[in-house]
Amino acid sequence: MNRSEIIQRLVDPGVIAVVRAQNAEQVPPLTEALLAGGVIAVEITMTTPNAIAAIRAAAARFGDRALLGVGTVLDAATAQAALEAGAQFVVSPIARLELVAVVHAADRPVMLGAYTPTEAQAVHESGADFVKIFPADGLGPGYIKALRAPLPHLKIIPTGGVDANNAAEWIKAGCAALGAGSCLVSAKILQEANWTELTRLAADFVQKVRTARAPKT
Repeated sequence: MNRSEIIQRLVDPGVIAVVRAQNAEQVPPLTEALLAGGVIAVEITMTTPNAIAAIRAAAARFGDRALLGVGTVLDAATAQAALEAGAQFVVSPIARLELVAVVHAADRPVMLGAYTPTEAQAVHESGADFVKIFPADGLGPGYIKALRAPLPHLKIIPTGGVDANNAAEWIKAGCAALGAGSCLVSAKILQEANWTELTRLAADFVQKVRTARAPKT
């Protein structure tokens, strides 16, 4: 897939699982569980032990069934290593603008972090495909709506404070997609290897987003 095709799959169904696995061995079964629930975008953060190896193994196993990305990327070298391992999108929690050229050279989309309107606009002007509003838990959907009033061109994906119960509010505020971390792939689920529950949560999350996007009749 090229960059535009990956972007389309990130926004539909529009749920990106932010995975902070306890070990690399958890990545294959949790990815299978997420896929079964309809979540195809899996962001493996660099806080996962042996994250690059985990991405490489998962990319070989799942191919185009899943969109495997890398998160918590703080420098260009890490982005390059993840791309070479098979990452299909790159996410940074900060406005590391130099990542854009590296990721786009591989024909892959990049999401950079921002918190303020000035940071969000700078990320957009850098050429980043999405603006990751982080941490969003102290801001809420109302902030996104207010931010996009003067800046409607921003393609925003909030992370932090996003869950299935408020997913509709974020979508209706104008978010392009949602980043779901511990509310979806929780430490408890990982500890118990409760993949059935992860599939259930993933399906619920996807359904909430789709319902929020459905045109009113």
